[in-house]
Amino acid sequence: MVKRREFLRFGLMMGIGLCMPGSLLANVGEKTLYLYHLHTQEYIQATFWADGEYIDEEIENLKYFLRDYRNDQIHAIDVALLEYLYDLQSLLDAKEIHIICGFRSKYTNNYLRHHTKGVAKNSYHTKGKAVDIRIPEVPLATLKYAALSLQRGGVGYYPRSDFLHIDTGAPRYWRFPK
Repeated sequence: MVKRREFLRFGLMMGIGLCMPGSLLANVGEKTLYLYHLHTQEYIQATFWADGEYIDEEIENLKYFLRDYRNDQIHAIDVALLEYLYDLQSLLDAKEIHIICGFRSKYTNNYLRHHTKGVAKNSYHTKGKAVDIRIPEVPLATLKYAALSLQRGGVGYYPRSDFLHIDTGAPRYWRFPK
């Protein structure tokens, strides 16, 4: 059951998300992500954009942070994914985003496909274009609605596993299990 306050907040988010093209806060001076990785227990505060440009050193730090933690393989991360995370963080006024899974090597992805359900053969995780997340103190359904309101890419809702998948592919939505 969605509470009235949550419903009104979602309505406001939908209005903001639909009215603003590109990054939600395109005119800000800096864009900083506050991320905590649940598996590595690492925390990063990374200002990846300032004064109208991306900061290569911070993007490299985020690339390492979002590595395949199972084998430490590193891969480029789509900056559109960083923008997506930043806009969600801003929209929900989140203090930090918890990362469950960022980049996934093909080996890890194949292993997971054979041992768990809901893992795509050609996952956007293997391209550095997807993350699985949750935000402390934000209901998963609210996070889902916020991501959908931005209309940026794929949104996978995994309520039993308590995470949301976002990616920079074509806008689409799915729920697992169906």
